Amino acid sequence: MQETNGLLGKIKRPDRLDITVNENCKLYIPQDILEKLLKPHKLTYYCFVFLDQGTETYKVDLQGITISDGQMIFGLPNQIFCNPPKGNHNLNYKAAFDENLLALLPNSFPFLLNPLNSNAIRFTPDAKKRVKSVFSHLYQLLHNTEEPRDTEIILAYMNTLLTEFNSAYFEQGGNGNLPNPKLSKYIAFKLAVETHLTEQYDVHTIAEKLAMTTSSLYGVVKEFSGVSPKEWMTNRLMLEAQRKLQYSTLSVKELAYELGFNDPDYFSRLFKKTTGKSVSAFLADNHDLSSN
Repeated sequence: MQETNGLLGKIKRPDRLDITVNENCKLYIPQDILEKLLKPHKLTYYCFVFLDQGTETYKVDLQGITISDGQMIFGLPNQIFCNPPKGNHNLNYKAAFDENLLALLPNSFPFLLNPLNSNAIRFTPDAKKRVKSVFSHLYQLLHNTEEPRDTEIILAYMNTLLTEFNSAYFEQGGNGNLPNPKLSKYIAFKLAVETHLTEQYDVHTIAEKLAMTTSSLYGVVKEFSGVSPKEWMTNRLMLEAQRKLQYSTLSVKELAYELGFNDPDYFSRLFKKTTGKSVSAFLADNHDLSSN
């Protein structure tokens, strides 16, 4: 499994903004970095691929996702991301940035927490034109060597681009342009779980942190995820276990302790119950993908 720490800094232009934008693969990518990007790798940054024309299949956390004209796929920090094999000549725009850039923007973007559990975004024809235009302008701003770069303008375009993404993400989920109060609570639940993932808080503790009753939290989480809060938290822990098994050499015992389990045997049973595979079977099934 490939690590991507420091990779973004190698493919962006050297300045204080940790961002790179590529238009139809015009930007030269060093061969060693390209090889890493074509293998499954753990993301340490946010990445986006907007497909103008064509069809491509990516993998995010081991799940295949196909996008076509006017659609986008995105990956988030800590997710396992796999690009399609080299050889496609589809028209696309790609962008990547880290948390440092987000801190410079005036707005927040709830879709980056992926509350709807969808790493693909569909755009209306009008939104597609706007997104393509903003991507094109950003590419020119970032890679025009004849003019000095204006950081404020770049940030303004990035804010516009992420606003388009955020709006389309929630519109496709039938939630309008912005999260409604219930969805906002669900997002807060996800964030609380992520923040205290290995501490394994119980549902009552999470509900208290959100100023909710356990029954109201149950209703919100069930509505948006289809499962109970406890099951959601278990599934999230098992997803983290699968991610770590992709890029680390921890033993089952070490992995269990790292995820907050005091009993490795219980962790093993829970892993098999949740994924349908034992840890050893999971590793065997994914050996070829991980070693490519």
